[in-house]
This record gives sequence, structure tokens and C-alpha cells, in this order.
Amino acid sequence: MKKLALVTGGNKGIGLAVSRLLLDKGFGLIILARNVDEFELADHPDVKAIAFDLSQIDAIAPLIDSLPPIDVLVNNAGIMLSLPYDDYPQASIEQTLQLNIAAPVALITAVSAAMRQRGGGRIINNTSIAGHIGHPDIWYGVSKAGLINATKSFAKLLGGDNVLVNAVAAGPVNTDMLASIDDSRKAAIKQNTIAGRFAEAEEVAETIVWLATDAPSYLNGTIIDLNNGSFPR
Repeated sequence: MKKLALVTGGNKGIGLAVSRLLLDKGFGLIILARNVDEFELADHPDVKAIAFDLSQIDAIAPLIDSLPPIDVLVNNAGIMLSLPYDDYPQASIEQTLQLNIAAPVALITAVSAAMRQRGGGRIINNTSIAGHIGHPDIWYGVSKAGLINATKSFAKLLGGDNVLVNAVAAGPVNTDMLASIDDSRKAAIKQNTIAGRFAEAEEVAETIVWLATDAPSYLNGTIIDLNNGSFPR
């Protein structure tokens, strides 16, 4: 019987790269995304694509209850609005916090119940270097820092039932989100990396899928920094 993975935002960017790799490893997939009309894997026999607005927090638990038990959860979906801190509409604050922190926490809470009953599972959160060092989009940075903290907290809460919760914190990645960063800042970021380039979506995806499959079970509550030396620790 195939293991089943749920990937949020698995229709593009890093999420799509994760989806491809998990399929290669024999997983069945459930993809949650706001728009799945042009999702290239939508017709794959091992993929179920569901159009779902993750900002509808109260609808998450009922959705998970309607699905088969999940073996791997990848909280990948997120948003960065790149608005100035002193002109940030309340609706935009709420949208960022809902998608970047409230939705992942609700998904972990809902999915982990069956994982605990079945003897374990793996949860991977796609966070950001912004959660470590701050970010010009203040609420993006705050939300990603919150997801880092949630990763550690849930690892402690769920680890006794063999549910492993880890995260990847990448620097800027060559995806659509990169377009919201101005050229001068992109140049400064590149200069601070050892390789002088941004990460590729496939590199982040490979790290996420390793955590979801082959990483040792002793690795729990860990944030893997994927920033090529721009924030060495």
C-alpha cells in the first residue's frame, strides 16, 4: 500500500518540485492549493488535487477528516506581500499570519491525530531564513519565525508518538516569489552566499523529501538552514 503525502502549495515552485520527488519515491499525493486548474500533475493516477483556500482555518480540520490518513505532511504554501512596515493594512497582516502560521499549525494539529494513532508520521515545514534574521516584510518575518517555533514545539509534543516534525529554512529561492525582491537587495544577498547564487527549488525540495523519507528518526525538532553560508551558524 502506498504511503500518502499531503503537500500544500504543491502545484508550483518548491511545492511542485516536492510533489515530483515524492511521486518518484512511490508516494500517493494529495495537493492543496488555491488554484489547481493548470497543475501539471493533476491527471496523474497517484495524485488528488484539491482546490482549497488555506486561509479558511476552520475548514481545515473537517477537510482532513474527510481524507485518508496522511503519512507525510509538507507545509509548503506561504505568502510574502512585500509591504512597508508602516503602511501594512490589517487585512494583509491577517492574510500573512493565517497562511504562513495559523494554517500550518491547524494542519499539523489535524493530521497528527491519525499519525499518533497509527504509530508515527513525518511533518516538514517550509519556513525561511527570514525567521532567523528578520525581513523587510515585517509580518512575513514574524510569521516564519512563528513557524520555526511551532516546529520545535510540535516536535516536543508529538515526538513521543514517533511523529517527527522538522523544517527547512532557505534563503531566497529561484521561484515566482523572488520577483517581489528589488534588484539591489537580490544582488546583496547573492554576494553574501558562497556560491554567488540563489537556491533552486529542486535543492530545497530534495532537503524536504529527505526529511520526509530517509532522515534518521533521531532528527526531530530541527531547522535545516539552506542558505549557502549567508547565515552560518
